[in-house]
Order: sequence, then structure tokens, then C-alpha cells
Amino acid sequence: MRDGFFRVAAVTPEIRVADPVFNRERICERIQEGEALGAGLMVFPELCVTGYTCGDLFLQYPLIRSAREQLLKIAECTRDKHMLVFVGLPWEHGGKLYNAAAALCGGKVLGIVPKTYLPNYSEFYEQRHFTAGTDELLVTEWEGEQVPLCTDLLFRCREIPELVIGAEICEDVWSPCPPSIRHALAGALVIANCSASDETVGKDSYRNSLITGQSARLMCGYVYANAGEGESTQDLVFGGHNIIAENGTMLAKSKRFSPEAIYGDLDLEKLGSERRRTNTFPARQEDGHLTIEFSLDTAGMEEKQQEKLFRFIGSRPFVPDDAGERSRRCEEIFTIQAMGLKKRLQHTGCTHVVLGISGGLDSTLALLVTARAFDMLKIPRKQIHAITMPCFGTTDRTYQNACRMTRKMGASLTEVDIKSSVLRHFEDIGHDPAEHDVTYENAQARERTQVLMDIANQVNGLVVGTGDMSELALGWATYNGDHMSMYGVNASVPKTLVRHLVRYCADTCGEEALQAVLLDVLDTPVSPELLPPEDGVISQKTEDLVGPYELHDFFLYHMLRFGYMPSKIYRMALMAFSGEYDGQTIGKWLNVFYRRFFAQQFKRSCLPDGPKVGSVAVSPRGDLRMPSDASWRIWMEDLEKILEGAGA
Repeated sequence: MRDGFFRVAAVTPEIRVADPVFNRERICERIQEGEALGAGLMVFPELCVTGYTCGDLFLQYPLIRSAREQLLKIAECTRDKHMLVFVGLPWEHGGKLYNAAAALCGGKVLGIVPKTYLPNYSEFYEQRHFTAGTDELLVTEWEGEQVPLCTDLLFRCREIPELVIGAEICEDVWSPCPPSIRHALAGALVIANCSASDETVGKDSYRNSLITGQSARLMCGYVYANAGEGESTQDLVFGGHNIIAENGTMLAKSKRFSPEAIYGDLDLEKLGSERRRTNTFPARQEDGHLTIEFSLDTAGMEEKQQEKLFRFIGSRPFVPDDAGERSRRCEEIFTIQAMGLKKRLQHTGCTHVVLGISGGLDSTLALLVTARAFDMLKIPRKQIHAITMPCFGTTDRTYQNACRMTRKMGASLTEVDIKSSVLRHFEDIGHDPAEHDVTYENAQARERTQVLMDIANQVNGLVVGTGDMSELALGWATYNGDHMSMYGVNASVPKTLVRHLVRYCADTCGEEALQAVLLDVLDTPVSPELLPPEDGVISQKTEDLVGPYELHDFFLYHMLRFGYMPSKIYRMALMAFSGEYDGQTIGKWLNVFYRRFFAQQFKRSCLPDGPKVGSVAVSPRGDLRMPSDASWRIWMEDLEKILEGAGA
């Protein structure tokens, strides 16, 4: 296991009903395949050693005995393997027959987990053959050894202490109080389910939601292996619908109606992080559970996992890949922003808003949000005071876009040329205007903020901030300049998402002329426009200075959302941005991100109010209570090891 990723598999082998020998051969073939691919956990279907559809043949001694004999050979198959395996079979103990899952590792049977809830409705009649398992610890005989038989068994890996696995069987997860709840509360981070769920119309959709929902509720990895090819079709058809889910996200699912194995890399660090940060998830309660330890050759597993991960790592974590979902998300976020501003206007009694309009992405989104809020309140848009403040770096393109956009949206446009004011300020403080340093740039930003605040006083209005979360994370804002406002509508919207929100508004505005302006804004390089243009074109491009926002948003999401080490974020970025950025480039900007993030916290410590729209935010009153003087040493030491190897 590397960087917390643990490979699991849900397998549907081809079987023959009541032929344990054939079934064992197919199961062992799949185990060999899983070993070659570096799987640390393999889950097979319910009663797969015999077949689920044996009916009254389960009462026959030859079938019961053959199942035990073949289990011995399956266990032997795991002797030199580096994995924990769950296989389903009928298990006799104390004169009763149990529908059970055997946990195998290193050539041994570690434990037998019986099914708790035996369905006896519709097409199911399991109580005819089996006895329900309980949390009472029984000891069963196996090849001269004592093996625990109990629903409440947990399996902990010695080499990966956080890897604790619990098991349940098919109907158990469909019940109102699944055993997996107890397992998770007792510390299980991964749940294995050996299942035989037949196919009826629409059942696959319900199964998808059930398994992903259970993984979300328990903040766990869930590996669901279903019966399929080879089961009797006398009355039922089994589709081999396998699912691997992680905290509400489906990592992999199988194509139904064919014997298939699916693989996925669970992120144990992510799951652990979610449980730590969610204080409503109780502390570990191990009462009643027996924990059995097993060993894995983690070095050997890691070597086989080097080439790729069996999970998708998106390069834009804030932006859904699916176009339909992206549109729904944009509408939802846009509405949250507008509702936040609407409430603030209602509470303060303000019917006027002042904002700086530059022709850039952030101020464009702020104007669009403000217009939506005014429409909700039925306040005339003329009372939105959009102020354009050209200065040394303003280009004709952004100026014209700002003006056209404001007019098309029905807001009031005011132009305040700040050149003379800034030059007078330079004279007052003795600064040479030819010196294009940080003073030259920030004086313009602070003058613009002063203008906005004073006009707000004139109209008894509220200054709406335009800065986004990506800029705040990097400290790319002038302290007490564009850093300050009376309500920051974009404060928790990352730059990559700002772009899609503006695009969404362009696509849905219904006005061709406004759409044309918004599309041109989207096509304009991101720039504060604080340095003089070259031949009328923007000379100061933000991403040339601080790095690509798509990289920084990726770093920000995985750092704040899950608390990952820089080395893990770097490795994930290599996969996510393969073909877009090389390792040296990613390492360079990751270094910039961490240094700026830690050094600029003092700016985030005094942010204006603004609505939270996603799971990551930097408000000092909500999601990020971080000291302004925190040391970044341990983060940088981890990063430097990676950068040395990458040559960055």
C-alpha cells in the first residue's frame, strides 16, 4: 500500500450449481489473477463454492462435505498470496447449517462469518435450509484448529493498523439495521459483502444507491460481490452486479450478465480523514467484536501497484465531469451565492449595491450574482452601481467588456478614472511611478477599494467583493484593497469553478449580445491589470506569476478536504494531469502553493462574510481556523523529498 491506497476486488467467477470442484478451480484462477494485480482483498459471492441456487441439495451430506474439502484447497491457494479472501459456502456447526463467508489468508481459515438476516419472502426461502447467525461467539472445528464462528468478527492487518475489515452477507445490508453498522462503529474501515441478489427490472439502480449510500453512512469502503454466470435460471437470473464504493462514491461497478472481476483502490487515508473530522461519527466501540489479525506483504503489493491506480482521479475536483451534473451544480451554486447576498441586503435594509467591474471573470460573476439577488428582492437593477476604474494597466478589451456587460444587465455604470489619484498618492509618499513594484500595483488596488467604499456611503449601499477562493488560498489579493468588501459573494468559489459558472450564465442568459460579452470575458487571460499593457494587450498574466489555477485548485482541494501529505498530492497530480503538466512543473507550483498558503493566512484571518457553497472553504469563522503564524516545516520537508526525486 502506498499513500494510503489499498487495492480490493469484487469477483464473480463462473460456477456450476452443486459442483464445488469446478467452482474451486474458477475461484483459485481469480485469486491468481488478483495476486498478479496486487489486490489485498478479494470478495467472492454468497455460497459461491456450491452455488446459491442449490435448493434442497443444501441438505445433502455430499454437497456439504465437498464444500468443506474444496475450501481447504482454496485456503491452500492463498498460502503464498498477499491478500485476505472472503468466499461464501454452507457451513455446518452444532447440527445446524449456516450461510457463511469464510475469511482466508496465508493458507488458513481465519474466521467464519454467518449471515444474520435470512430472507424468506418472494423468491427467497433461505430459512428452509439455514440457521441465522448471531453475535454469540462460537468455535468451530477446522482441520484440527479452532476457528471462530460469529457475525461480529473483525480482521485487522498487522502491517496496516488502520485497515480493519468486517463482513456481512447479501440480505444483511438490505435490512433496517445491517451488521455493517456495528462493524463500522467497532472500527471497520472496509466492509466485504458476499451476495447473491437476483436481477429484476430496476433492481440494479436500487442496488447501486444502497451500496454507495451505506458506504457514505459508514464512511467506509464497501466491496460487494454478487452471484452471476452459472447459477440456475429455473426461476431467477443473477447478473453478477459487483460494486466497489467509497464514502458515497462508486469507484467501480461491473458489466452485468457476464462473469467479471472489478478492481478498485480504496483510499484509506481519505476514509480515516472523513471519520476524524466528522465528530458525529462515534469513537471506536469494540464491545462484543472479536478482532483477528492477519499479515500482508505490503512491499510486494506496492510493487505490483506501481503502474497505475484502479480509480479515477479527476484533475478538476471542484467541477463535475458530467455536463448535466455540471449545469445542475452551477445553478445550485449560483442560487446559494444569490441567496446569501439577498439575506444580507434584507437584514441591512440596503437597496443599493456597489461593486468594481473590471471585465474579468470574478467581477463578472459577482455582477451576475448581484443581479439574481436583486431580481429575487424585486429591486430595480439600476440600483446596482457597477464602477469601472481604469488605470495604468487597463486594456481596451476589458474596459469595453465591463461597460457592455453592465449596460446589457441593466445596472448603472459609473466610470472613475483613478490615474490622477494614484499619481498624487505616489507624490505624497515619494514613490517613483516608473518603479513598477508592489507599491505601484497595490496602490491602485487600494485606491479602487476606497472609491467603492465611499460611493457605497453616498448611495447608502453595500460593497460586494469579487475575489475568489483560489486567490484567497494563495494570498493573491491586496491587503485592505480587493481583499476587503462588505460581503464577498465569490469567497468560497474556486477559480476553476468561477469559469464554469460564467459559462453557465452565458449558455442560459437567453440574450445573444450578453452571451457574446460573457464568452469574450471567458476568453480573456486572468490578470489584475496593474502593469501597463504592451501594444494594448494584457502584459501581466496571473497564472504566469503564481501558476495555473487548475493546479492550485487541485492542491487546495486535496490538502484542505482530506489533509493529505504533499507527496501524495504530487503523485495524484501526476496521474490527474498526465499529458498536461510534467512532474517538474507540478512540483514547482506545488512548492509555490504551500509557501504562499502558509505565509498568507493573515489575509484570510480577517475576511468579509460570504456564503459557503462547497465542502472546501477558507472562512476563519467556518472551515479554516488556522493560526496566521503556523510553521510549514513538516509539509515542506515531505515535499522537498519528492521534488529532489523529480528534479523540480
